[in-house]
Amino acid sequence: MITIYHNPRCRKSREGLAVVEASGKPFKVVKYLDNRLSKSELQQILATLSMGPMEIVRKQEAIWKSEFKGKEMSEEMILNALVEHPKLIERPIVMYNQKGVIGRPSENIADLLSD
Repeated sequence: MITIYHNPRCRKSREGLAVVEASGKPFKVVKYLDNRLSKSELQQILATLSMGPMEIVRKQEAIWKSEFKGKEMSEEMILNALVEHPKLIERPIVMYNQKGVIGRPSENIADLLSD
């Protein structure tokens, strides 16, 4: 089953959801702003993506710029910031068959689902 970590207020996330829906495959939507991801869930996502926490940070978000930009931060500190401020998580993230992608651009999702 496909899992999409989705923010309905984000145009790119809505585009990603449309790609998932068009695939015709079963999927579930996780609205991670409504139900925050736990640290262990986020660590699992990062492991599947083969990425570190900094690679999924939305660096243009106001909260990042005001509270974290330019500070010396360990991966653990970045992970904690992502858990505390889920708006900082890049979106959408799509998981399928033990693989995952950040759906920017949405072609990444189409490629993932074509496997």
